[in-house]
Amino acid sequence: MGGVCSFAAPISYCMKYIYKRFLLLSLPFITHTALAQHTISGRVRNEKGQPVRGANVYLDNTIDGGTADSAGMFSFTTTETGNQTVVATALNHSTAGQPIVINGDVKNIQIVLISNTPKDLDVVVITAGSMDAGNDKSKTVLKPLDIVTTAGSGADVIKAMQMLPGTQQTGPDNGLFVRGGDANEAAVIVDEMIVQNAFFSGAPGVATRSRFGAFQYQGVAFSSGGYSARYGQALSGVLELNTTDLPDKTTINLGANMGGVYASGVKKWKHSALDGGGGYTNLSPFYKVVKSNFDFYKVPEGGNGNVRYMWKPNKDGILKVTLTTQHNATGVRIPNPFSFSPDPNNPQKPDSTNFLTNDHNYYSNVSYRQMFKSKWMLYAAASVSHNDTRTETNSFNSDNTEYRRQARIEAKRYFTSRLTLLMGADVQNFGQERSLQFDTVLRQKYNEVLTGAYAEMEWTPVNRFAIRPGMRYEHSTLMNVDKVSPRLSMALKTGSHSQASVAGGIFYQQAPAFYLLQNWLPGYSTMDMQMATHYIANWQWSQDNRTLRLEGYYKDYQKLVLETAPAGTLFNPNLYRFTATGISNNGSGYAKGIDLFWRDKKTFKNTDYWVSYSYIDTRRKYMNYPELATPTFIANHNLNVVGKYWIDKIKTSVNATYSYASGRPYYNPGTAGDPAPAFLSQRTPDYHSLSLSAAYLHSFGKWFTVFYISVDNVTRRENIFGYRYAPDGKGSFMMAGPIVPALYRTVFFGVNMSLSEFSKDEL
Repeated sequence: MGGVCSFAAPISYCMKYIYKRFLLLSLPFITHTALAQHTISGRVRNEKGQPVRGANVYLDNTIDGGTADSAGMFSFTTTETGNQTVVATALNHSTAGQPIVINGDVKNIQIVLISNTPKDLDVVVITAGSMDAGNDKSKTVLKPLDIVTTAGSGADVIKAMQMLPGTQQTGPDNGLFVRGGDANEAAVIVDEMIVQNAFFSGAPGVATRSRFGAFQYQGVAFSSGGYSARYGQALSGVLELNTTDLPDKTTINLGANMGGVYASGVKKWKHSALDGGGGYTNLSPFYKVVKSNFDFYKVPEGGNGNVRYMWKPNKDGILKVTLTTQHNATGVRIPNPFSFSPDPNNPQKPDSTNFLTNDHNYYSNVSYRQMFKSKWMLYAAASVSHNDTRTETNSFNSDNTEYRRQARIEAKRYFTSRLTLLMGADVQNFGQERSLQFDTVLRQKYNEVLTGAYAEMEWTPVNRFAIRPGMRYEHSTLMNVDKVSPRLSMALKTGSHSQASVAGGIFYQQAPAFYLLQNWLPGYSTMDMQMATHYIANWQWSQDNRTLRLEGYYKDYQKLVLETAPAGTLFNPNLYRFTATGISNNGSGYAKGIDLFWRDKKTFKNTDYWVSYSYIDTRRKYMNYPELATPTFIANHNLNVVGKYWIDKIKTSVNATYSYASGRPYYNPGTAGDPAPAFLSQRTPDYHSLSLSAAYLHSFGKWFTVFYISVDNVTRRENIFGYRYAPDGKGSFMMAGPIVPALYRTVFFGVNMSLSEFSKDEL
């Protein structure tokens, strides 16, 4: 979760002491540290006598092992003696073992691995709906420093995802908007656990950052549809983040920027590690440099901390335990979302209010992954999250508590390199309690227990064809409904460097918490889950660090939540409104479009660039929409051009991003002398933004340092995301002003220092 890691010596010493005491409980560990060490060495080859580079070699049923080098040679030490078995494994090869007797050093071991998969050019990988900004499916979309230094991302993981096709520029809104879906339709996953509160709490119409610190994650995978049966409760897509495994060495990181300071570090032992840390955030220096469109009478301020423990009990297993906490407070003056009356002191302006937010977030996660004989993988995880938010305005106060407890267990069977079967189950208990204080106190709450089970097979019957059928079952205690979600993905190799993929399935999701809290509404007792059916097809070509990807999709929405307001009731765009009408699942809609992605790391030396373009046509009737219409968060055309250039001579990365989006619909109720146009038929001006950033690497003794600076929206274009209207007191409305982001242009710079060397490949 968000925040940055730090290292505190007293904690490390305590954990080291606890760790040593823990080892005393296990006799094998005592033996392991007490006996003399012996060297085991040899070579791994394939059936043609060629070296198998990167093969894993280890003593069976121990954690002692090593990795074969480019010549296939390996060497490691062990304290084991007597009859043992040396095992070698490698991707695209069968596993092989050889018995040995250890009375001292054992040398010249020869192990032969048999190739059991087709050549690399014939390997087919299912890609429909899964976005990978790299050419190697084993690599992640964006690395930590890549996220930090991508111009326009603001070092925010989720903001960086908006540079990929299938997403929308969010402006004043929080969330990941994927292929016609609103912010509620995309799930954020950390180590296979759903995140309850992905963003810091804030005022309406003022976007906040996500809680995720880039340096805590080794992998970021984005699916814009047709995703695995492993996950549910997301009508549009999922963003998966995978925390780092056991680090290579002990290190310390220190950093400072215009938003605060932080410290992080890792204490590494032989088979375990402890990292932890904290940071302090205060945006006062930031707002002295940039001009805000809002009056922050209390600038954002807060702190965070986390501790994470990792342990490898054996070569193929890893335990991770994470604890994080974050606290944030901010006060801003905004147009009053609960009043459409003019400001009594200035009738030409709408009423405004002070909006003070205090946010406290707590999160814990424990997971364990274990491989058995390269045939079985077992994964178990559990997490607990709790978020308390206190808001104070001129007219009311609110106390809001959200919680989620969840557990997951799954097993994966590797029958052959061509056939695997994934099976699992999960259970979640989540809910919300809210207290609204007007003249009286209004209390709202809901509590849900959601259970699920899933199975998914991946089969490559022939070299150029792969298929992945899956099925997910879910039961909602709150709604007392059962849902079965079939999923299917297939891929066909169309050439030495190209392939075509298709994916589809049914996806369910509960109504937004806004409706679950209002359990007095007519129709609440018969609420059902919302449903979306995905149809996706793509073609991808990859060669020599170049990738071209074309993808088309159609999404059919059914059973969307729809308010049963009387005919002729005026539409209210306020997302924080109260409703006295009933609700049903009679809403529907569709989304269809095409995505294009081109990435090139080859043509120009030291240059990496990509171009992503998305076209979408979507309409829906849901929530309090009176008719089928394109939602206000949709731009039909979205374009991102991202470039990075590395200058060897001065060890500097220079980056640029240009983003474009066509105008978004907005609601115009009509003004005096100007009747209301068709519902959501008008568009805002087009969105344009040019962002620049640079990062410079330098070493001060043992400290490796990166200095970075970024300027978003360099031209300071005043992008508009809609318009507000307020009653004019004469039975009509008046234009109250445009909806704009908190900042037209940002300038941000900072420094990160580490005892671990940075690589230009990370930039």
